[in-house]
Amino acid sequence: MKHQPNSRHTYRQALICLALLATPAALLAQTDEIQVYDAAIADQGVFNVMVHSNFTPSGRKNPDYPGAIIANHSLNGAVEWAYGVTDWMEQGLYFPVYSAYSTGHDGTLNGFKIRELFVKPHADEQTFFYGLNFEFSVNYHYWEPRHITSELRPIIGLHLKPWDIIVNPIVDTQYHGGPGGLEFVPATRLAYNLNDKWAIAAETYSDFGTLRHFDSAHNQFQEGWLTLDHKGAVISIETGIGIGYTAGSDKLTLKLMVSRDINPKSKP
Repeated sequence: MKHQPNSRHTYRQALICLALLATPAALLAQTDEIQVYDAAIADQGVFNVMVHSNFTPSGRKNPDYPGAIIANHSLNGAVEWAYGVTDWMEQGLYFPVYSAYSTGHDGTLNGFKIRELFVKPHADEQTFFYGLNFEFSVNYHYWEPRHITSELRPIIGLHLKPWDIIVNPIVDTQYHGGPGGLEFVPATRLAYNLNDKWAIAAETYSDFGTLRHFDSAHNQFQEGWLTLDHKGAVISIETGIGIGYTAGSDKLTLKLMVSRDINPKSKP
């Protein structure tokens, strides 16, 4: 993709703003990935690498269970590797999943994830799009209370130009408790595309508890986010700030996602 004429100065200013917002993460939440899936995947035969970084300057100060990483002041992230298998399937691997810093643990490796993403082909060109993502996680004990967990993430959305509306009604499982033990953790995104390179969005991330018994509204995890996205010719960036509004949430979280495609067939 080529930059529009006279856009270089604006592009440079925007990158400076993104860097300033992301600086606290570079200095030092409790999640490796804060992202709403839009069913866009790497082109067939193309690799994509994305680095996730999430910093919680003001978060939960108590562990969710004995020995767990404490969200407050932690910097967590992952390197996400993806490969376009077909125009409707992407294979992904998160490795390493890590905490660069957390109270009482310092730097840790937290495990890895394998994912399979199935989507409507060329979803970014469709008015109505959909997909389904499945993740299989192998965790260390300070990251999750169980060694093996999984996520099932449906993707439903509309490209209404310039607006995007996306819903991910996610369910997580720790492989115990039957269907009622599934945890409902939906995410949503309402985005306005300023042009084909820049977008601003409002996102929500929630954890209502298990399907058998939702937590009280006071104790649920509920965060609202404001994000800024840039699709570059070489590197794409998404950054944002999240505010928690329940007792079970982190008060303030920052995220930065940096990605690029790697096409083995392209010439150096």
